Amino acid sequence: MSSRSDSFSIFDSILAATHATDPWRHQYGNDPLYEPDYALLEQLLTLPVASNKTAASGSLAGGVDSWLSHELRRAGFGPDEVWPRPTRPRILPRDVAVLLDRLPVGLAAEVRRRLESLPAVAPSDAHFLGRAYEKQVDVAIARWDRGPELLLSTKTQVSSFGKNLPNRFEEAYGDAGNLRSRYPLAAVGFFFVQRDTILTEEPAAFERTVDMMRKLRDLGGTNGYTATGLALVHYESPTDGPPTEPVRVVLDQVPEDVRPEQFMVSMVHQVLTATPISQHVNVRSLLERRHIPVAEQDAITEAESDAGDDRLV
Repeated sequence: MSSRSDSFSIFDSILAATHATDPWRHQYGNDPLYEPDYALLEQLLTLPVASNKTAASGSLAGGVDSWLSHELRRAGFGPDEVWPRPTRPRILPRDVAVLLDRLPVGLAAEVRRRLESLPAVAPSDAHFLGRAYEKQVDVAIARWDRGPELLLSTKTQVSSFGKNLPNRFEEAYGDAGNLRSRYPLAAVGFFFVQRDTILTEEPAAFERTVDMMRKLRDLGGTNGYTATGLALVHYESPTDGPPTEPVRVVLDQVPEDVRPEQFMVSMVHQVLTATPISQHVNVRSLLERRHIPVAEQDAITEAESDAGDDRLV
């Protein structure tokens, strides 16, 4: 890996060529209906599978993280609000991103280059202090003036399903209590991707997986997740060269109450419930299928307005 790339770099070209389309398929006044871009997830996951990097390298999980971040941007959240970002640096305070946008092009490029070597300002991973310990979060929405709004952990499992499932359950349950206790208003989620061989090789483990996803949810306290989601993927192991078929998302056997669609609806809903209508206005307008005549409350935008047109050139 070169100094100009990271674990997400293999996905950059696909993300750059993918437009953030409107994901909502319901009409005004109807219950929310979310349609994930599964074709993009298949594209992203085909890359690590084709390179035979489905486990130890973390590339498969990186593809899932990149996809979920893109889905949040489709829902209307800004590109600098959602981590990991689609370009380097992956974790960047939104206020720093605004500064870079307002600097002259040459100076901005130099500052951006220096930022990539300053992990204290632009770390490679997002870490949040929970009630008992610091937790690395795979996908996040956070700003200094709002605090953590969405904290999402992802896991992938491609083999040894029954053997490793108890450990996944214990880790996930502990992380939920750790984060929810410190950030009770945040949308805290757990998203699990398994290879579909679990259906034929260990069907009992799949039943336990579905049960686990349901039991990890908040039942009225602060120990469970806001939402949990499960997806299965199918691919052939590239033993004698690149796979002949791309990765496919397989959801026929996944119950509706744990599918990705409901996961996205619940996570977005919690972020909006915990903030006033003057924040995330674009997200609300997309979800409610109507124009909301409220100006976005943004401390930086207001400060810039007060400053008039005195911008760096």
